Parts: sequence; C-alpha cells; structure tokens
Amino acid sequence: MASELRFDGKVVIITGAGGGLGRSHALLFGSRGAKVVVNDLGGSATGGGKSSAAADRVVEEIKAAGGEAVANYDSVEDGAHIVQSALDHFGRIDIVVNNAGILRDTTFQKMTQEDWDLIYRVHVLGAYRVTSAAWPHMRDQNYGRIIMTASAAGIYGNFGQANYSMAKLGLLGFSNTLALEGKKKNVLVNTIAPLAGSRLTETVLPKEIVDALRPEYVSPLVAWLCHESSTENGGLFEVGGGFFAKLRFQRAAGKTFKLGQPISIERVAEAAPAITGFDKTTAPADIASSMQPVMANIEAGPSKGGNAFIDLDTALSADIPSVTSSYDERDLSIYALSVGAAQNPLDAKELRYVYEMHGDGQLALPTFGVIPALGVVMQMAKEGKQAPGLNYGFDRILHGEQYLELTRPLPTKGKLTHKARVKSVFDKGKNASVVMEITSTDEAGEVLVKNELTTIVRGAGGWGGDRGPSGESNTPPERAADMTIEEKIPENQALLYRLTGDWNPLHADPSFASAFGFPRPILHGLCTFGYAARHVITAFANGDPRTFKSIKVRFADSVFPGETVTTEMWKESDTRIVFRCKVKERDKVVISHAAVELYTEIPKAKAKAAPAAANASAPAGQASEPTSGDIFKAITEYVASNPGAAKIGVVYQFKLTGPDSVWTVNLTDGNGSVGAGETAKPECTLELSDADFMAMCTGKADPQKLYFGGKLKITGNVMASQKLDFLKKIDPASVVTAMKARLGNGNAAPAPATAKDGAPTGAEVFAAIGEYVSANPQTAKGGVVFQFKLSAPDSVWTLDLKEGRVSSGETAKPECTLELSEADFLAMVNGKADPQKLYFGGQLKIGGNVMASQKLAGFLKGVDPATMKTLLAKVRGAATAKPTAAPKAEANHASKAACAPELFAKLASVIASVGDKLGARYQFVITGPDAKWHVDGKAAKVSEGAAEADATITLADADLAALARGVESAQRLYQTGRLRIEGDARLGTRLDALAGLL
Repeated sequence: MASELRFDGKVVIITGAGGGLGRSHALLFGSRGAKVVVNDLGGSATGGGKSSAAADRVVEEIKAAGGEAVANYDSVEDGAHIVQSALDHFGRIDIVVNNAGILRDTTFQKMTQEDWDLIYRVHVLGAYRVTSAAWPHMRDQNYGRIIMTASAAGIYGNFGQANYSMAKLGLLGFSNTLALEGKKKNVLVNTIAPLAGSRLTETVLPKEIVDALRPEYVSPLVAWLCHESSTENGGLFEVGGGFFAKLRFQRAAGKTFKLGQPISIERVAEAAPAITGFDKTTAPADIASSMQPVMANIEAGPSKGGNAFIDLDTALSADIPSVTSSYDERDLSIYALSVGAAQNPLDAKELRYVYEMHGDGQLALPTFGVIPALGVVMQMAKEGKQAPGLNYGFDRILHGEQYLELTRPLPTKGKLTHKARVKSVFDKGKNASVVMEITSTDEAGEVLVKNELTTIVRGAGGWGGDRGPSGESNTPPERAADMTIEEKIPENQALLYRLTGDWNPLHADPSFASAFGFPRPILHGLCTFGYAARHVITAFANGDPRTFKSIKVRFADSVFPGETVTTEMWKESDTRIVFRCKVKERDKVVISHAAVELYTEIPKAKAKAAPAAANASAPAGQASEPTSGDIFKAITEYVASNPGAAKIGVVYQFKLTGPDSVWTVNLTDGNGSVGAGETAKPECTLELSDADFMAMCTGKADPQKLYFGGKLKITGNVMASQKLDFLKKIDPASVVTAMKARLGNGNAAPAPATAKDGAPTGAEVFAAIGEYVSANPQTAKGGVVFQFKLSAPDSVWTLDLKEGRVSSGETAKPECTLELSEADFLAMVNGKADPQKLYFGGQLKIGGNVMASQKLAGFLKGVDPATMKTLLAKVRGAATAKPTAAPKAEANHASKAACAPELFAKLASVIASVGDKLGARYQFVITGPDAKWHVDGKAAKVSEGAAEADATITLADADLAALARGVESAQRLYQTGRLRIEGDARLGTRLDALAGLL
C-alpha cells in the first residue's frame, strides 16, 4: 500500500470553509498535519449577513481531532487580511484553496446589476485578492499550491446562472495563466469543477441527489493536487459522487480556407460538417498548438484561386497515394489488338506485338504505357473518387490532351508503381483545363513511364486564373505530308479496346451515347492515339517500337467505329515527326497538334550497381557544411568576447532532434558559458529539430512562426526566449571558422566516422561482419534478409543471409527490420546489451518477421570476439572495404530417386555438342524433389544452383525425365500446363534437344 500523503509543516488557507466543500477540505488537511486557516464570512448562500459561528465550529472540529487551525472572518475581497492572518499565526503560506462562493440565481431577463456584480466580486475578485496576496510568498519560497473552484455551469452553461457561469469559467482562465507563470517557481495551479451537495447546489439539484453527492468525495482530489508530490499543473478536473476525471477542450478538425480566397457565407455553410463535426478532432494544449492551423495557413501563402468545382490550393498540394499494378505478355497482346495491330497475322513485325513466342521475341507497343497509368484514374472514378480539390462529376470532363514518354522500351511484363499529382490547372474562361501527371516506376525504383492527362472540365472556369501557355505547338507545315497511312476502324473496335480497362459506357452503350448527343457509341480517343502511334512507328521507325521516346496529342473530335482514320506525317528531323489524324469520310481532324519523338538508339535499362563495400557508403562522422555544433562554438566565442551577453541572466537549454543533442547556454555566471549537455539547471528550454535551429540561427526561419507552428516548444520562462535575439549577432564567419577547425582545414575531405574513444563505429562493425560472412559462407544458412535502421547517426544496412553479403542502404527486400540507435547496436554486438531487454524496453523496434530476429541473435553470437577484433583491424587498415562475395550455393543433395542429377550430369558431358541447339542460358526449377540447375548453352556450362538466365523453366522431376527419355515433347508439356516458362518464352521450343539423354 502507498505511504500516507501528509502535509506536516504546511500552512493552508481555505476560503468559504465554514460548511460544505470548504469544511470537508479543512477537516481533511487538518487530519493530515496541515495548519489550517479556516476562512468564512458567515453570510447566507446569496451573500447576505455575517457571522463567526461557522468558521469557529470547523476550527473546533480540527482541534478536537488533534490538528492546528485558526479562524478568519474576513471577506475574500479583503484577501490580504486573510493571508496576513496565516502569516501572523503560522509564519508562512503554502496552499490556497479558493472555495468561497455565493449564488444569485435568476434568468438573464430578470438579472439585476447587483446580481451580476456581487457574483463577480465574491468569486473572481475574491479569488484574485487572496491569490495576489499569497503569490509573492510562494514564489520567494519556491513552493506553492493553488486551487480554483469552478463549476459545470461555467464549463457547459446552466439555465438561470449566467452570472455564476461567467465567474466560474473566468476562474479557469485565471488559473491557466497562473499555472504558466508559476511553474518556474514550483507554484502549481489547478482548477476543480466539483459536483457536491452544499447550500450552493440546493437551488439547482433535487434534495435526494444533493444528499448523495457528499463533499467528502471531492476533498481527496483537492488534497492530492496540493501535495508536494503532485506535478499536475494547469489542469481542470471534474469531480463528484465518486467520479474523478481530468477535462480538456476538444476541437473539431475544422476547415481551412486559403487566405486570399473569397470566403462566402455559402462556402462556410458547405463546410459546416467539417467545421462542426467531431469525427476528427484535436485537443490543443496551449495557445501555440491552438494557433497551429492558422500559422500553417499563413505560411502556406495566399490562395491560388479556384471555385466550387476546383480548389487549386488543395488540388495542387494533394498527396495522392501511390498505386501498384502489374502486366504481362497477355495484356500487351490484348492492347495491341485493341489498337488495330496484326490485322494481317502474317506480318512478322505486327505479329511481334501480339505473340509472346515470336521467334524474335515479343515487343510492347509503346502507347501501352498509358494503360496502367490511366487504370489508376479509371479505378478512382469507378469508386467515386478523384484527386482532393477536384469537385466535379465524370459527366463534365472531356479528354483534351495526352502526353506519354518512355525512358526505355517497355519490358514484356512488369510491376509498376504509379504516383499521380495534379500538375497544373488553367482557367480557360468558361471551362477549366486540369493536367494530371502520373509517373510510373519499375521494381528497381527507376522511372519507366511518364503520362500527362489533360482534361477539359466544362463550366469549371472563370475564377480569373492563369490561362496557361499561349501559342500553338506541333503545327504541320504548309506542304504535303511526307507519309500518309489510312486504316479502317472495325465496327467492334471500341468493344475490343474496352478490354484494356476503359469501361466508360459512352463507348459501348447506344442509349448512353444517345443521351450525350451521339448517334452511336464513339471510339476511345486513346484508341485512335494508339493507331496513330503505330502508323508513325511503321513509317519512320521501320516498324521497331524500341526507339519510341514520346508522343503528345490534342483530341480534336470524335471517331466512330467503322470510319477510316488517315494519319498524315511530316518529318521535321530524324527524331521528330509531326502528325495529325483525320476521319476520311467526314474530312474531320480528330487528332491535332501532335508529335512523336524518337531516340537515336535504343535506350537500355540502367545497370544494377554492384554491391558496395560495407563501409564504402558509411555515413560520414563529420559534415562539410556547418552544423549546430559549429554554431554553438561560435556562440561560445561571442559570449566570451561580449561580457554584456551574460547580463541577460538566463540559463537556456536547447534540445535538438535529428540528430539528437542537448546544449546549455548559461548567461548568468558573470562570464557566460556554452557547453554540450545540461551543464546548469535551465530556466528556459527550447525544443526543436536541428534543421529548424540552423534555419533560425541563419535567419531562414522566424522563431515566432516556428513556435506558433508547433515546431518550437518553449517551457519554463517563456518570456526569456525573447532575449535570444543576440543569436542574430553571431558572425557567420565565426561559424565557418568553427567548421574548418572541426574538419582540420578548409579543404580536407571529411574523415571516416570513428568513435572518439577508438571504439568501432556501426559502419566498421558492418564492414567486419561483411568480411566474416564472405569468409564463412555457411552462415548464409540463416536464409533471412535483415535490415538495420540505425539512428544517431542515421544509417541503413542490409545483412543478407540468403545471398551471404552485407551492404549499405536497402539493397534487398528485408524480411526482418530492426530499428535502434547505433550506440545500442554496438552494445548489442559486443554483448553489453541484451537484445530482448532492448526490445521490451522500447529501444529496439522489430518489424516484419519478428521470430527471425532470434536467428540473428544466434548469428551474432557465432562471431567470435577475437575474430571480430581482427576483422575490425583489417577494416580500419584497408583503404576501402572489399565487396563481400556471395557464398557458393550449397549442394542440393537430391534424393537418389530423382532424375535431375543424372540428366544434368550427362548434359554436362555432352554440352559442347548440345549447347548450340539450346543457344541460351536456362534456369531449371525442378519440383518433387526440389532442385535448381543452370545451363548455359552459349558458354557450354552446367552447374547446380541459381544464376542469371534468359528463360526460367519450371517442371516436375518426373516430367523432366519424360522429356529426357523422349516420351513427352516440350510443346506437349507446355500446352498441358506441366511446363512453365518465364522470360524469353520462345526458348521453350528448343528444350527437345534434351531428348535421348536418359
């Protein structure tokens, strides 16, 4: 059981203590050793009369129980006399409980000036007078506890108590400010809103409820808040009937209108759900946090404009979540057919667009690049979603323009991640033009496709914004076209194109098309777009789509299936073709201002970087740019050369994050001093990020904006922070000098990170682990990819126990991620810290496969300390760490019944003669039993394990035997689904070269 909380030696004043709550408070404090001043005027509940009897009775009760108490009969408006009574009798004052109060209940219609003034004088003015007299004594002794007594009527309002509600909520504001000003001197101030039976609640609550709400259920909270062990400050507590709770103000998330926008009554009305709804809330704890939305709005700058259909500020700044999609050869084939390819199935070049087993390999039509990206838009539309800030329906938009760019030829299959954003919005008068940019990256994170989709939003213009680029581009010259291609669109082409994902019923449903004024469904604009690109590739790229770079078009009119599209092309240069498309039957331009750009040679994918040495990319221990440490060094010199700075008389503490550090600037010791860590007890503490501190000191950030924006937190003596303007006087040259001193000279490159005491750094340890793994390939039996995210300093490392290598950065997809400080990591590696304790202590965070971390612990324990010491010496002695070699794959000891070992052993002996028939690199993945074999027909090599291949062949061991004995053909196995080919599918036709080996 907790020890008894007592108040021995403490002196407490309780106003209005002659009965009810005050009496209960007084008796409790007296029973716990406090010396009590029992104040009570002895008047009625409405403020009339005066008597000493009430206070005297309570004093006698305290004394009878063995306590010390004295009565005081002054009005709280004479607060100085009450405090003086405490000083006269007990010599000090430690606690004030402002409890005195009266009621003058009446409706506001009937309320008199006297009703209003008397309530104010007793509750608010009285609390002020008593507290004001006690305040200097508490500050001087660095100790005090003050309680204000508010009411639910003040918080929530109550019929017939306008005056009382005003006073009680006024006390809360009074208390909150005193809490801020008194905290530095250990004078803590809190407010209670009690619900207890007393003469003041008799008029507003039924008697049976008043009887049940005993004051004794309130006093324990008051006593705890006043105890020296309590650190509560600035709190508001509801209490009564056995219920105790701290209360805070809650605010709806609200709606922010950009400054400069016209904020009409109608816009406010439309935003009412966000303004008044509490489904999303915040709970501001102070003025700074309450101001954050306003400051953020100011810092964001003036509104970019817009109207009810388009909110430019929201649209242009919206972070639209990324979407991932994948495609394969089948998708490419369907798309190519949907834009008219291979109508002559014997045309070898067109066949490559639709046939995955083409002898020369399948090729992707480059305009397929719009399909995955536009799929994102179509899916959002299907779900009734669109980018934030765009508030119009699907029926208002027309596809105006399309731009597509490829950084290299599209692979025949892939997984893409699409990131969309509203790039620009233009006011075209009656209409608006919205440009949506969608960037698609491959699995390596490289940009593969860029799309810009321009839509015309009917009736959404007119806010007076930027009209966009002026002048025309991609205009055909005044001469006959250099090349023209005509192609009739089949009647069912729109139905075929819908299979690519554009489900808009305008292209399929006659009644829907009729409702929009069309005699029949129209062709997709992007279908015509695909036809046109195919025509340009045929005419100017010799039918090879791999040199295609980009295409930009403007959609000028609709095409109906069954019409003939004529593509007219003009060659401006070897890499640029301007074109336009017309409908022959109606002589209507349907695509205008269009051009295709070509590459001079086929671009290739970026080569994957070889794994770097473990310590090659280690984070530098020293920065070649000024750091916060350099600034504090310059502050040290400033304080030393400017004695007047020490006259400021304040100890400042700076707590910086990212990286974390603590600095003390002591301007009270005569000479002034600056040091790392807490070298003196701070009076004013500033908490902010290292980057914001740097920006503040260099004038790039306003401290006031940082404070109100919630980026700078100030505790203690907040007013003292205004004296920090001396930071603006720091000579930038002295900061540069400090930086050069840290680096050794102005030109030397930063030295590798090394601990001050000679202990290894995280980078060195990972380099040593890399050496160990390279020398001990059996360690790769762990089969898990671990990622370490270290902080202070920040770094990321990958320990791949599948491939047996260590590298900096995220070089493989991790299965288990560990986040901890570098110091804790080093302690864990050298056995000074228990990983389990770090985890349960919150210092080690594990994501992904948590159980795999146990394998890591076993691995680290297996690294002999002596070996680690030797490896660290090697790492430090080397100019650069050598890349760790992947361990050789362990032999797959297949069952004796398996045919794969026998087959590949025979193949190895005859590979010189069979290799030409295979003519490529094959990775065989065998099942039942599992095995992996690599066959390089070009190099005439056969090996067990995995390696880079042109085609991966997956089949069962039994089917492999059937193939090798000539019982089954590769074609038959493929057609029946027993043989699967990934990569270059046409290489599957060459596998019959294995027949007869068994």
